[in-house]
Amino acid sequence: MEITFLGHSGFYVELEDTLLLFDYYKGSLPEFSYGKKLYVFASHRHPDHFNPEIFSLANDKKDIFFILSGDIREGRIPKELRMQAARLKPNESFSPENISVRTLKSTDEGVAFLVECEGKTIYHAGDLNDWRWIGEPEYWNRQMAENYRSYIEPLRNMHIDAAFIPLDPRQEDYYTLGMDYFLSLTGRKSDGDRIYPMHCWEDYDIISLWLAEHPEHPDRDKIVRIQGCGEIFRQ
Repeated sequence: MEITFLGHSGFYVELEDTLLLFDYYKGSLPEFSYGKKLYVFASHRHPDHFNPEIFSLANDKKDIFFILSGDIREGRIPKELRMQAARLKPNESFSPENISVRTLKSTDEGVAFLVECEGKTIYHAGDLNDWRWIGEPEYWNRQMAENYRSYIEPLRNMHIDAAFIPLDPRQEDYYTLGMDYFLSLTGRKSDGDRIYPMHCWEDYDIISLWLAEHPEHPDRDKIVRIQGCGEIFRQ
């Protein structure tokens, strides 16, 4: 499995026979391998996760299918591509051809994606995160924590090969909460599993900060030190 970081929350995953593109919204795309089906995911309608330009990929890539959050209106999908697209609500399952997709409810807009394909399990959180903020009322932050733990519960003790998880520096002292709970919920990882921090707003030092603040964490060696757009990781 080869994973390319495209920026912010955008990732491109190449498997032996299948291509997966998650939450692309800007920057350069790699050349898509010939003869492999491309699935394009958009977790919600926020402009840093969904760019309607993704539909232009169908001009050159005919074997393509779009899997979108239900909050992205059908009217945003070109009419000629609506038979090649699915809009999913939270907690739905969808299994076209050789891929299985399950959605989780987000604590913000849209959904998170749990994808099984070619023996790999891949999780893209979208904006499903423990979005607690300094300055928000205590009751609001408490409810956010409860919602996050409830919505992500289906992942308990699940083996995930590659997980794309928000690590947002704007949360200041609370930046680590979502990542920490995800790691505790999914349990110990196998040697090849990796966690890819995302939604860092190009402040990749936040990854180094997490590692510095978790020197004894049992999964720290699974955290990928992303440093910039276009990086390729193999696992």
